[in-house]
Amino acid sequence: MNPIAFNVFGLEVRWYGILIALGILVGMFVASLNCKIKNISYDNFLDVFLVSLIPGIIGARLYYVAFEFDTYRDNLLSIFNTREGGLAIHGALIFGIGTAYIYTRIKKINFWDIADIAAPSFIIAQAIGRWGNFMNGEAHGGPVSYEFISRFPEFIQKGMHISGTYYHPTFLYESLWNIVVFIILMIIIYKRQEHRKGIVISSYIALYSLGRFFIEGLRTDSLMVMGLRTAQLVSILGVVIGIIGIIVIKRKRRTWFY
Repeated sequence: MNPIAFNVFGLEVRWYGILIALGILVGMFVASLNCKIKNISYDNFLDVFLVSLIPGIIGARLYYVAFEFDTYRDNLLSIFNTREGGLAIHGALIFGIGTAYIYTRIKKINFWDIADIAAPSFIIAQAIGRWGNFMNGEAHGGPVSYEFISRFPEFIQKGMHISGTYYHPTFLYESLWNIVVFIILMIIIYKRQEHRKGIVISSYIALYSLGRFFIEGLRTDSLMVMGLRTAQLVSILGVVIGIIGIIVIKRKRRTWFY
């Protein structure tokens, strides 16, 4: 696949950036709908989003670079080049959500209202953004046979045919899983008009982490720490945190998150 969409005055515009931007726009549209459903100020949500966006992007890059520092050691300026990939969703969530929490506390905004609205937007943006990995020829799994890959559409076959070898389209697996999680989160929001605060974001953390754990095991470009796949370790933690959050919230007769 050609990772370059077009050129503007000699500057390459890559599909990776376009698809990430598209994911953000779709996520914002979903948030606007959910704000109406839950009767939450979209202006407040937008303020929190804008404040958290840059820290989230910085966090995504720092997280990736921290585990791949040997690649950048001899050319530190390349750390700032994200056009070819190198953004980690876990770093984005840690920095972005952390910034959102601090900002909402300062502005006296209910953090959990914002987090529950943001969760479906996060996951649908991730589903779209994974296709940027496809265009870059990254985030794929190990080698597979032609018989296996032939079950997929032809454009997937071509995109996963790299240097004469076919690979697992793990980007596709995660994108599809994220769409399933998105549907589940939207059902929670639509069906539970008075759902307890924090239930949607907790479900997001648990469900996304569950899928990511298994899909990460197929990938060949995982970030590693002490010989272990970092994303799998974080996913285990995410599943535990998400499940504990759901249990605690459901056992409370009143919401104590504020």
